[in-house]
Amino acid sequence: MNSQFPFDRAQPGVRELQPYQPGKPAEELERELGISGAVKLASNENPRGCSPAVLSAIREYSDIGLYPDANGFSLKQALSRQLGVEPEQITLGNGSNDVLDLLARVFVGPGDDVVFSEHAFLVYALVTRAVGGNAVVTPASDWGHDLLAMSKALTSRTKLVFIANPNNPTGTYSPAAQLEQFLAEVPRKIVVVIDEAYFEYVSADDYPNALHWCTRFPNLVVTRTFSKIHGLAGVRIGFGVASKEITDLLNRVRQPFNVNALALVAAEAALNDAEHAVRCARDNEEQRARLARFCVERGLDYIPSVANFLTVAFGDRAGEINNKLLHKGVIVRPLENYGMPHHLRITIGRDKEMDRLFDTLASFL
Repeated sequence: MNSQFPFDRAQPGVRELQPYQPGKPAEELERELGISGAVKLASNENPRGCSPAVLSAIREYSDIGLYPDANGFSLKQALSRQLGVEPEQITLGNGSNDVLDLLARVFVGPGDDVVFSEHAFLVYALVTRAVGGNAVVTPASDWGHDLLAMSKALTSRTKLVFIANPNNPTGTYSPAAQLEQFLAEVPRKIVVVIDEAYFEYVSADDYPNALHWCTRFPNLVVTRTFSKIHGLAGVRIGFGVASKEITDLLNRVRQPFNVNALALVAAEAALNDAEHAVRCARDNEEQRARLARFCVERGLDYIPSVANFLTVAFGDRAGEINNKLLHKGVIVRPLENYGMPHHLRITIGRDKEMDRLFDTLASFL
């Protein structure tokens, strides 16, 4: 047998990929270093966790032996009421990443172009190359999306555009007026995806709710998640909102039970506890401001963020600082694979977690 089997039989786009590297789990670091009490500030999880109402709903659910509702009827009805869209416009996913993957599978084939920004979410490149598409990466502007550069990158080969708003890992965002103008200029045959995973954290006056544009722009898809503000990262559920025509196409390739029963129950309970999300957003803003002040006091540059993380520049010491933090039981996110080797992304934690971070960093700086 060929010594390269099965590698040489895989699709070219898959052979070029590197596996997505998630933030290191606290348990893994504790095993590696023989320590306890590690603090994870690496994966933009909600440090408050989910609403108590979610935990109650999960405990009360007893039909584990049955398949979940493949269409997610009850959750779609709840989302429809809250978001002001039709249930037929909603695609549920195993996290919003699942919806991004569905979009690439539906609209992109070998040789097709997918446009996204430098320093944007790595999954855009992953889903593009997995289906044989060409990743057209436009240069960033002040660490954020340069919508003019993205507009100029569109050609007859472009099938899909990904825009993270706010962007991960930089925390930047595109204001409403600029984004609306971009959408108006994009040919209708190109599908534009606005990824709003961190939507609920943003309080800026000029930040848009892209759902309001779905009727006006039939080529628009908006994705959101329950993993961030709602604290459901562990059960994996997100969704996309689009025209009924696009939603129909996505559901043709969606696996019938891609969202499990506990995730459906948890998401609906989370929607019913709006106050929990408000508290989480308020706490996040306070702790993010604390981190920004710490950076100013220590002479550290950072990228202003509207999300639940702050990306901080440590220069040539970024790798060293990351390693020292790990050995002190504090996990943050290095960003070499985002083309940002001098930065570390720090998820916003609660009081004690941020105190631990500040004390540990201060000992190095």
